[in-house]
Amino acid sequence: MALDPKIKTLTQTVGVVVLMGGLAWASVPFYDWFCRVTGFGGVTGVSEVASDEILDQTIKVRFDASRERGMPWEFKPVEREMELRIGETGLAFYEAYNPTDRVVAGSASYNVAPYDAGGFFTKIDCFCFEEQVLQPGERVQMPVTFYVDPAIVDDREGQYIHTITLGYTFHEIDLPETDQQAALEPAKKTDKTLN
Repeated sequence: MALDPKIKTLTQTVGVVVLMGGLAWASVPFYDWFCRVTGFGGVTGVSEVASDEILDQTIKVRFDASRERGMPWEFKPVEREMELRIGETGLAFYEAYNPTDRVVAGSASYNVAPYDAGGFFTKIDCFCFEEQVLQPGERVQMPVTFYVDPAIVDDREGQYIHTITLGYTFHEIDLPETDQQAALEPAKKTDKTLN
């Protein structure tokens, strides 16, 4: 039995919409996985402790911030650049501000440039790929703790790197259910007072 052409077209259209919605929902976790597997975007090292070796040589670290199109937050590094000794633990802050009158959730992806520096840039603590929820008018500072691995000075390509740029891009994501409920409650209370 053949399907009616209208039903077939409707089924295909619904399938495409569901597929696109699923891909949009999975884009940030997929990008995280893709970066970790392929090294795209200058994947960084991760450590829970500081480097046990600090060299006298210094390196500049620059900080960059951007937003995905449509992300309503303001987002910027607190300090644009710092110079530290290779192996020394650095602490930088990024500031996010929600100028809207609604609760907005976001998640940040990162990249490191030049590409060859990614393996030597080691993050101890970072806000990337974690859900951040800002209330209307809320401003937060998010820390990044890191060091540049001393092995960079012995690497054939790495020894010529004198400046590393760490960039974050914030993407708007769906609010968690608890925050969705909280965002709706004030509206309900307002409605009740009007009645």
